[in-house]
Amino acid sequence: MTGFFITVEGGDGAGKTTHLTFIYEWLRGRGMNVVRTREPGGTDVGESIRELLLHAVGKMFDDTELLLMFAARMQNIEQLIKPAIAKGDCVLCDRFTDASYAYQGGGRGINMDRIAELEQWVQGDLQPDLTIILDVPIETGMKRTQKRGEVSDRFERESMTFKKAVRQSYLDRAACFPKRIQLIDASGSIESVESNIEAVLSSFCECWLSGKAT
Repeated sequence: MTGFFITVEGGDGAGKTTHLTFIYEWLRGRGMNVVRTREPGGTDVGESIRELLLHAVGKMFDDTELLLMFAARMQNIEQLIKPAIAKGDCVLCDRFTDASYAYQGGGRGINMDRIAELEQWVQGDLQPDLTIILDVPIETGMKRTQKRGEVSDRFERESMTFKKAVRQSYLDRAACFPKRIQLIDASGSIESVESNIEAVLSSFCECWLSGKAT
């Protein structure tokens, strides 16, 4: 029995770290073996690329950024994601290709067709079975990141215009792929967001198990 692939997306301050842990524990609590990974990163090679992408010194061209994202993704797919799914595990990934459409497509303005070509080359038929997008207004997300007091990376330092374009691209993706992508309002309390996430996961797992049984 093959496993399945869940990705979690969202802008800065959406609470991905907190809610990814909730999802991980929820799945584990139902007897599933869950492999966690992230993008960029997840592998030794990917983590090295991540450090370059988030904290590069000097100007990085937009196409360079895009290609590095997909280079890290290729390593993650071949080394971790595909083998885990083939074993029957659930792969839980912090960001995936929807993030490239949002950040490099929406934020940087790179042609979406170019991203789609890389997606096809790197992924082939591989797509997440479920994507959860945690959505918050830009102002809310910025207040949360500032409250954490963490050292910002290249993307967190981007302009309000950039962040708004990223968010709109995520909303557009959710509208284009309503079967795969579930949009969740993450501006409320942790408890309310987790309740909505649990409803999405319950429905997904029920459908997945039903499909495997037929």
